Amino acid sequence: MYASTRGSLFAIALTILLAVRSDAQPTEKLLIVHADDLGMAHSIDAAAIKALETGPVNSASIMVPCPWFPEIAAYARRHPDADFGLHLTLTSEWISYRWRPLLGLSSLVDARGYLNAAETDAAARMDPRQAEAEIRAQIGRARAAGIHPTHLDSHMGTLYQNKELFEVFLRVARDEGIPARISRAQAAAPFRAALLRPDDVVIDEIITIDATVPSDQWVQWYSSAIKGIRPGITEIVFHPAYDDSEMQAITAGHPHWGAAWRQRDFDFFTSDEFRRLLRENNIRLVTWREVNALKRRHTSSRGNPRPAYARGPRAGESRR
Repeated sequence: MYASTRGSLFAIALTILLAVRSDAQPTEKLLIVHADDLGMAHSIDAAAIKALETGPVNSASIMVPCPWFPEIAAYARRHPDADFGLHLTLTSEWISYRWRPLLGLSSLVDARGYLNAAETDAAARMDPRQAEAEIRAQIGRARAAGIHPTHLDSHMGTLYQNKELFEVFLRVARDEGIPARISRAQAAAPFRAALLRPDDVVIDEIITIDATVPSDQWVQWYSSAIKGIRPGITEIVFHPAYDDSEMQAITAGHPHWGAAWRQRDFDFFTSDEFRRLLRENNIRLVTWREVNALKRRHTSSRGNPRPAYARGPRAGESRR
């Protein structure tokens, strides 16, 4: 297992390279502010676009099989420099608002032909070969729509659930030349560590709020998490939307990651309070596009770096 022996050379190298491009310091706290679930609903797209255009939010990921994918794809075509990744989608969690895989392969769907609702059930049932075919199809459709993905992640963490699916995730990411989002905590699991290669990108930490945080402590929780960011590359994952009739209907009976939850996220990450926290804690923003470019420079100039492994996030990895 790499976790105890390999250190954090790649994350340190990326931080140093980022310092070289500006007046940053090698020990700087670098942050990707990442909006999840674009393409799922118009409310999500509208809120995410507003956040990207007016707030410190600088990255997002798109769900290709979802009904509002054409809307966000059109926006991506008009904004080719936007830092859009793909939120590879193998689950469909809501009660009355469902979507199907692009390919309709048998092990990916429930009795009604929709993607399975829970990531654990989906991972247990799906044939990894069919999962691979589906996520390749999602990447292909995104590219055909004019999206140039800067990174890949997995809706509800399905592709991190077991060795076979994580191997698929890494193979597709490598073949496509798009980094898979992996944190040190995720990489530390023995079955994942055994599959990682020296040139895989592993960021220091992923921060995301979870269902244990009461709504009246939202700002307090995020403020504490931001104050606790340490040097290296961190990604904070949030879920923007408006608490409107569309989102209320979509998320009915499912308050976690529901309409009110997403409105609170949008409100915080577009607030003056969030900007103040970034300034006061000397946090600089960085995108996946920059990480990719610096990774290529580092690999070509110094040979293959080692992947980074260390601490995990304070509130668990994102399952969305």
